[in-house]
Amino acid sequence: MVAGGISLAVRLTPKGGRDAIEGTARLADGRAVLKVRVAAPANKGEANEALTRLIAKAVAVPQRDVVLAGGASARLKRLTVAGDPSALVAALEKMMTVR
Repeated sequence: MVAGGISLAVRLTPKGGRDAIEGTARLADGRAVLKVRVAAPANKGEANEALTRLIAKAVAVPQRDVVLAGGASARLKRLTVAGDPSALVAALEKMMTVR
């Protein structure tokens, strides 16, 4: 959690055929990341835009409240999502149990 929201670590797969949050994964260093794929290519920020749009929809916040905080050109990204931390975490947990 960060002041006024949460921070998410994401492993993004661009040109993944569809926009979807596919669960979580554990990296070799032990960190947990959210696995996300988007149909958009990694070209001129299109995949990052699709990522922020998908996360915003998943946690029911405006897209402007989802900010790419790190990893703009990398597969591993860090997002911050503004809002009530407990509500955001609950939305993510609910989404993960539905899958």
